[in-house]
Amino acid sequence: MRVPLSWLREYVDAPADPAVLEPALVRMGLEVESIVDLAATVDGPLVVGRVSTVDQLPGVKKSIRYCLVDVGEREPRGIVCGATNFVAGDLVVVALPGAVLPGGFAIAARKTYGKVSDGMICSARELHLGEDHSGIVVLPSTVDATPGDDARGALGLDDLVIELSITADRGYCLSVRGIARELSHALGRPYRDPAAIEAPGATDEPPYPVRVEDPIGCDRFAARLVTGVDPDAVSPQWMRSRLVHAGVRSISLAVDITNYLMIELGQPMHAFDRDRITGELVVRRARPGERLVTLDGVDRALDEEDMVICDGGVPISLAAVMGGASSEVADTTSNVLFEAAHWDPVMVARTARRHRLFSEAAKRWERGVDPTLPLAALERAVGLLVEYGGGTADPRVGDLDAVRPRAAIALPASEPSRIAGVSYSDSQVRDSLVAVGCAVTGTDPLTVTPPPWRPDLTDPADLVEEVVRLQGYDEVPTILPLAPPGRGRTPRQRRHRSVGRALAEAGYVEVLSYPFVASGVLDALGLPADDPRRSALRLANPLSEEEPELRTTLLGPLLGTLRRNLGRGLRDVGLYEVGPVFLPRSADGEPPVLGVADRPSDVDLELADEFVPDQPWHVGVVLSGDAEPAGWWGAGRPAGWADAIEAARIALAAAGVPDASVEVRRGNRAPWHPGRCAEILVDGQPIGYAGELHPAVCTAMELSRRTCAAELDLDAVPYAAPVPAPPISGYPPALIDVALVVPAGTPATDVERALADGAGALLESVRLFDVYASDQLGAGRKSLAYKLTFRAPDRTLTAQEAVAARDAAVAEAADRVGATLRGA
Repeated sequence: MRVPLSWLREYVDAPADPAVLEPALVRMGLEVESIVDLAATVDGPLVVGRVSTVDQLPGVKKSIRYCLVDVGEREPRGIVCGATNFVAGDLVVVALPGAVLPGGFAIAARKTYGKVSDGMICSARELHLGEDHSGIVVLPSTVDATPGDDARGALGLDDLVIELSITADRGYCLSVRGIARELSHALGRPYRDPAAIEAPGATDEPPYPVRVEDPIGCDRFAARLVTGVDPDAVSPQWMRSRLVHAGVRSISLAVDITNYLMIELGQPMHAFDRDRITGELVVRRARPGERLVTLDGVDRALDEEDMVICDGGVPISLAAVMGGASSEVADTTSNVLFEAAHWDPVMVARTARRHRLFSEAAKRWERGVDPTLPLAALERAVGLLVEYGGGTADPRVGDLDAVRPRAAIALPASEPSRIAGVSYSDSQVRDSLVAVGCAVTGTDPLTVTPPPWRPDLTDPADLVEEVVRLQGYDEVPTILPLAPPGRGRTPRQRRHRSVGRALAEAGYVEVLSYPFVASGVLDALGLPADDPRRSALRLANPLSEEEPELRTTLLGPLLGTLRRNLGRGLRDVGLYEVGPVFLPRSADGEPPVLGVADRPSDVDLELADEFVPDQPWHVGVVLSGDAEPAGWWGAGRPAGWADAIEAARIALAAAGVPDASVEVRRGNRAPWHPGRCAEILVDGQPIGYAGELHPAVCTAMELSRRTCAAELDLDAVPYAAPVPAPPISGYPPALIDVALVVPAGTPATDVERALADGAGALLESVRLFDVYASDQLGAGRKSLAYKLTFRAPDRTLTAQEAVAARDAAVAEAADRVGATLRGA
């Protein structure tokens, strides 16, 4: 929001010192982006000149004239100028040699067309006062200036322009009216409301027939008519200057008036060419299939939620956002119908976003506009158009008013003191609320009715903030509350941290993915139609329409991240993520609406919780490329399904699951390869899968062949009791290797568990180090070689004790899985 200080000073006595203005505005919660001194935009001599003579240069085809201009010096200056919109006797603006215009345009005496041009007669565009460069600026005869005077005052360049960043809840400050009101609070100076004017009310007969079919979308619609306007009338220089300094382009007198009042009062308006509308104006929602060509020349398909103004049933304006091309004010317009209405902010916000039309009007409507402004705005618009356009005001006034009164808010007088920690007296609280425009009655509690221009004041907390703001944020003490002693991380948090740290130490890189996925991801993963993971929740208002669903597995986002890394040239990638998945519940009915005024009841909370999806935390791992890189030491080793299983084992070990409780067996689950998929069980319960992805999944996800993955449900793993540190024996170990021949389909973990159970307490560790199969072993047989480590805590084992423990281990394996010693 940009506003000239001179405009503000019409309604509040504000100082011209930026060092006073900026902190005053900041105290009121308005962020000052910049304060620009317009006098500094033109450096050097810029003076008023009076044209003495104008002569067309002979022999020049263009309209180039040589002018003698009195600039208050002894002799007039000769200046060559190509503009034709001035005559001898006119007051003009002259930049003398040595001046530097906006944009770094330096002025110097130079010879052109055989004449020395000793300066330049300036146009509005050259001074950054508008877009018109077809003619120079001609000052009106009423200007109190003589040749040689500084021209900045006559042009409005002796002003300051304040640029503010207005937050969404302070929409009333998108106007001179609102900012002047805030300055009056900050400076303690009287406020003169520009809307406090006598405006006639509705007459029995409107100036033009209007019907509002939807009073929810439009609860007030007012109109006034001005006839006999001079189509050639132009906006006064002061109005054009203020619009330009506010960042609005000057268009025509009628349109400039609506833009001027929008900035001054905060009331967006629209001007129709009365002669280009023929039927009754109808305000309604758009109907299916209707279209409208807006003022920007775009043919738009209308939505049924859009509000439109129709002429004879045909939309001619996208209400509150942008007018239509068919009824806009043109160069020949002589009869102007002004419209000032009040529109539903939610409707306007959705329409603006739907059509991507973020106009200045829509920006104000979606933040809330004072519904009492239409008649005052129309009175001002009619007065300006009659004054500068020479028209006649139609005495009839149309006003369809269905605005509902604001609801009162009960506020305990002590509430601001309690919340802010500052002692405010009852009179301070009351005076602050009255200052912002509230009607206050009662004593304790106070009954407060917010002003119509403050739609953001809806709760007691909003009123408390107004009291604190006007009394000064700097009065609120900076006291940090004492942090209560914490209990440390929860067991769940410690588990997640441990799992992540263990995987990172194993060489995997953590990623954090958005929990949103596209609908097609589950198809790419090859999930069957009856797979529970296909029951994904769809968000009503997703961040991206391309990813509207909540993930039911970590693999979709993880594999997408892997694909992006591979696409950027990385070849050996191992990623992991620890995060929640979202599994919908089968609750019937509708969840209760939980208010914010009080704590919801336990019954409502329990009922609402039935609709909240289950959110178990999973750990996912994906890897592609080489697990061990190649180098001078030899060939590398590509990552395989065994690495995915090992990653699952690392995660479970970090989660505190004893290795004896973990079982790995052949599994079959999408998206894994059916022959290279392992099911992971803890205490006999399946908690995840690991292995190599199905080739079709790799193709659909644009991944390398042999890509591997693992996913475990951490919440399905029971929490282990704290394990005391094992005693460390200082005695030497006894190392014995055994090779057992077992059926080819026997899981290695079953053999390992049997060895551990049979060896007893002396066994310290058992590790598989070789798998061998050949015809010598027999068909359907394989050899598994294990390293057994035996150690006693209190003595050095004898050879007989170690061999006895080994034999017991082999005997147990023989009983359970039919194992025999190789070579025996």
